[in-house]
Amino acid sequence: MTVVAGSTIGAIVADLEISRAWLVDPASGREGPGEIVVTDGVLEAVTWLDGDEADGVDDRGVVVSPGFIDLHVHFREPGNEDAETMASGLAAAAHGGFTTVCMMPNTSPALDDPAVLARVREAARASGSPVRALAWGAVTAGRGGATLAALGEMADAGVVGFSDDGAGVAAAELVRNALAYAGALGLPIVEHAEDATQTAGAEANDGFVATVLGLRGWPAAAEETAVARDLAILAEVVRDVPDARLHLTHLSTAGALDLVRRAKAAGLSVTCDVTPHHLALTDEWLAGARRWAWQATGDPWGDGTGAIVAAPYASALRVNPPLRSPSDAAACREALVDGTADAIATDHAPHTSVDKDVEFGSAANGISGIETALGLVLAAVDAGLVPLARALALLTTGPLRVLGSGWGTAPAPGLVEGAPADLVVFDRSATWTVEPAALASRGKNTPLAGRELAGRVLFTLASGRLAYEAPDD
Repeated sequence: MTVVAGSTIGAIVADLEISRAWLVDPASGREGPGEIVVTDGVLEAVTWLDGDEADGVDDRGVVVSPGFIDLHVHFREPGNEDAETMASGLAAAAHGGFTTVCMMPNTSPALDDPAVLARVREAARASGSPVRALAWGAVTAGRGGATLAALGEMADAGVVGFSDDGAGVAAAELVRNALAYAGALGLPIVEHAEDATQTAGAEANDGFVATVLGLRGWPAAAEETAVARDLAILAEVVRDVPDARLHLTHLSTAGALDLVRRAKAAGLSVTCDVTPHHLALTDEWLAGARRWAWQATGDPWGDGTGAIVAAPYASALRVNPPLRSPSDAAACREALVDGTADAIATDHAPHTSVDKDVEFGSAANGISGIETALGLVLAAVDAGLVPLARALALLTTGPLRVLGSGWGTAPAPGLVEGAPADLVVFDRSATWTVEPAALASRGKNTPLAGRELAGRVLFTLASGRLAYEAPDD
């Protein structure tokens, strides 16, 4: 591979030439050996190689893909800048290969009116990062769950849809009204599928591991009943509002995904995403196991493999929804391959040490995961469980379809000559070690500390500008 680049972070990329790399273009469905040339921030040339020119180039080396789109991040500004600012969050996104992020509205104050949205956009602009920052508006005023927020005003201000993420919308009538109103605006409702009456005090996935560890169980039914309710409501709403759309985020159980699979087969306008940590990790990690989900058995103590290598109750593993069983993780991966899942979304949830480095049951929920997402996804690819092209589609064109009209007029992800360069370049053959102190995010709450991951990001270019460049070794 030959690289010629001239730039500073955030500045227009003068020249970037990458030769003999593996190109993946989910928009066209094409992948293979090739070369790209970026001049003055524009993707000037995309050349696909064949014959002798392609000898020795495969998908195990340097890969060029459209920049990733993350449907689900928590950047904490305004209100909790100690955990994350727009600047640190966008820097973390670029390090992870993401050129577009969609911010959840559970800030303080909540993102429930155009004034707060303007404040967030100004912080993004002031950061100097070229990563595109989109936002979900709150479904209910103040995310309080009592009355609908000003959805029309927020739509006019440019939100990409609406969510009360961090919690589900408890009142069925509000879900019904929100789906109808947002549908009329051409935007989706994003639901955090959780029946909170079933999860009060819950700490870990309800199952063998939680029982042995003495942790209060978090039942799969809490997710599945919420999904079933929302799908039933959607089926009624679309009779009068055909454009009503529901997106279910961070699904984690086989039952919930099967409900979506059947709803799609029936023609309902529903989409969903799963997270990298629900693909690759299981509740065995709470016991001190550190093997990938596809290696897990469900009994880290008694399977004879010596799986327990770390102390139990690591609070970095506390997340909502919780890490599930190996069979649930397998269902998440199956959903990626068969089209039930439309996207991989990180649910990047940075926290301060004060909120995370405490007793497991008292720790805040969430993993700081946008910088490690690619590594977890590639671990599944390397295990032969998800094709590389499919994985990259779930990080690019899949999220774009979920956003629909909310994407606005920005160019669609793809390797398109003459378009502003929006790319990630990573080396599948290169590994890197997760060192929390070295992460760009202020949130150091990762259960992957000390773990070696494949797929070192070399460059991230967003809208023709350099967002990230790997330091020289």
